[in-house]
Amino acid sequence: METEHGRAIAVYRQQDDRLIFTHTEVPPADAGKGIGSRLVRAALDDARRRGFKIVPACSFVAAFVRRHPEYGG
Repeated sequence: METEHGRAIAVYRQQDDRLIFTHTEVPPADAGKGIGSRLVRAALDDARRRGFKIVPACSFVAAFVRRHPEYGG
């Protein structure tokens, strides 16, 4: 996702029917603006739409899933 200050990313790898989210990064100038949450929500929605299970190995993604139980197991 492009922002005013650079690119925000959610990194994942596919393992069978799972997408393992390993890293999320937002440009420092965009921290605290909700960009990471919007990015992760879109990535998780896309993963679900494509039939993947979600594995939140990244602490940001794990915290997001805890706050939004609809994305849990």
